[in-house]
This record gives sequence, C-alpha cells and structure tokens, in this order.
Amino acid sequence: MNESSGLPQTAHVIVLGNEKGGSGKSTTAMHLIVALLKWGKSVGSIDIDSRQQSLTRYVENRKNWAEQHELLIPHPNHRTVALGSEGHLRKDEDGEFAAFADAVGTLEHTCDFLVIDSPGSDNYLSRLGHSMADTLVTPVNDSFLDLDVLGNVCPETLQFQRPSQYSEMVSQSRKRRFSVDGGEIDWVVLRNRLSPLSSRNAKRIEKFVRELSHHLDFRIAPGVSERVVFRELFPQGLTLFDVIEDESGNDVTMSHLAAQVEVRALLDTLRLPRSHTVSASFHSGAGPSAAIR
Repeated sequence: MNESSGLPQTAHVIVLGNEKGGSGKSTTAMHLIVALLKWGKSVGSIDIDSRQQSLTRYVENRKNWAEQHELLIPHPNHRTVALGSEGHLRKDEDGEFAAFADAVGTLEHTCDFLVIDSPGSDNYLSRLGHSMADTLVTPVNDSFLDLDVLGNVCPETLQFQRPSQYSEMVSQSRKRRFSVDGGEIDWVVLRNRLSPLSSRNAKRIEKFVRELSHHLDFRIAPGVSERVVFRELFPQGLTLFDVIEDESGNDVTMSHLAAQVEVRALLDTLRLPRSHTVSASFHSGAGPSAAIR
C-alpha cells in the first residue's frame, strides 16, 4: 500500500509499440526490463505479440542459459497473452480482453514496472496495450520507408502533411486514457539502427523526425546504432547489462560498451520514476487496468 494515500501501489507501464515488424521492440523491451531489474525494481512483462512471441522466447532463453551456467541474474515475472481462436470477432476480443486483464491484474499491484511488448500490426490486443501506457516507446528503423509508420511529409520540403494510421491510433489511445483516469501517455520515439556515417540523407531524416515530433507530440530519444551485439545476445537471453556487469561468459568489447552507453541514454530520456509511488493518473486506486475497461 502507498503510505500517504492508503491506495494500492500500481506499476508504471511501459509499452513498446510500432506497427512495423523488425523495428527492435523486443530487444529494446528486454534491455529496459534488465536495466530496471538492476535498479532493484520488481518488473512484470507481458508479451501480446502472440504470433512471434519474441519477448517470450527472449525470457525463456534467459532462464535456460542461467540454469545451464548457474548464473545469478534477475528475471521478470512474465506472461504471454494469446490471440482469440473462436473464429468469431466479438468472442475473440472478449477472450483477449479477459486474458489481458488477468495478466495485468496479476502484475500491476505486485511490480514496480510493467513492460508490454506489442505486435508489429494493428489488432485489438495492441490497442488495449497502448491505451494503458504511462510511457510509450516506439523504436523505428532510421529510414524514410520505416518512418512512414509515423506520418507523411512533403518529399521536397519535408513539411508535415498528415499522421499515419499508427499515429492516429496513438492519439486515440491518449484520448481514451485521459478520459478514463486523467492519465497522460508520454510518447518517445527511438531512432534505431543508425548508420555510423554522417550523410545528407541522415540529416534529412533527422529533420523529418523533428518535424513529425512537433506535430505528433512525441519526444525523440538518442539513436541506437546498427550493432551485431544486440542480435548475438538473444540466444542466451542476455543483455548488454549482463555482459558488462555480470559473469556472463562473454568477452566484453568496445562495441558492447558503446552500445550500453546508447541504451543508458535511452533510459535517461524516458525519465522513469526511480521511486515506487502511485502515479497521479491512478488516484482512483483502480490502477493501469482501469484504462482498458
């Protein structure tokens, strides 16, 4: 219980969202999870991308590697929510809602943070997850093709023209969240797989992102470079924080150190609460799940 208010403590909810696959959502989610665990926080995680289940497999790989090598590394309290399989839209959505609400209800009052990895597509579960975010992180590959998931601009002037369907969905989620409990969604866009070489195209992309940020009301996180080290850790279920700070059995390289600096910069940008207190948006005592009801 929160001593000052007498209300149950509720988790700060971080949602990883992007309607394009392959943007680095699951890798980013796992690094945020482990970073929070190493802060000494309790972390729950929910995978609502039930087709790919990349985060689920990441967590499973981590547990298996730790058991095989007798590593004392922290783990999240993980849940996976499956898509409905009734073959009837209303029944499927009812089943997905119940499963999602059960997962959230199990974790929201027992964890400091709840990290939700969403699918690379627009579906009912993805919209549910977005609607209860305190912090929404959208990793986007650093190209005009991938950034089109956020909005359209004039190809000559790079002036904003219209939001994308995904940005419209985020806007609707923000409105729904505010109408339910007065909460706000802090949207942060992470430019992913940056090229190490400066170019005219890179400068145009940076201008493009800043133009979108102004119109769509998101903050921009420092970018993450294209690094093999992020992908090579998946089979072990490890992150850069494990490799550098624990006895993981991996040789630490300059690439590992540089990549960890980039992830720490993302953490600083997110401005996550270091103390576990009831969010102002949850003073009803209902917790994050109120936003999905």
